[in-house]
Amino acid sequence: ELQLVESGGGSVQPGGSLKLSCKVSGSMPNRAGMGWHRQPADNEREYEKTWLGRELVANIGIGDDDSHITYSDSVRGRFTISRDSAKTTLYLQMNNLKVEDSGIYYCAADVRHYPSHYFGGYSPNRWGQGTQVTVSP
Repeated sequence: ELQLVESGGGSVQPGGSLKLSCKVSGSMPNRAGMGWHRQPADNEREYEKTWLGRELVANIGIGDDDSHITYSDSVRGRFTISRDSAKTTLYLQMNNLKVEDSGIYYCAADVRHYPSHYFGGYSPNRWGQGTQVTVSP
């Protein structure tokens, strides 16, 4: 059974950095897309893309490589998503953190089997348990 386990959360001051990791264990399609989502304490904000009420932060889309990357407008230029060549660990490097970046960060994966000609999409159907990120003065 596929498991996604996040780590690396914590408390930092505004302007600080954190790097989140998501360890993948179990079977996952080689072309699977993966992403990071967050659930802020403030649930009244409207987001461009959400799943289960969790804002999409960044994702790597379906495909044979990691060229299809998407960032939310709120984090573009500050956060970087990546994963190791074996696709067993997903990362999120977060720089210049802001108070509004606080929340529970979830790792997710789209493990559906798609045709070989399909690429770039992402619709997560597996989730980790989350890791807390708190940014405060």
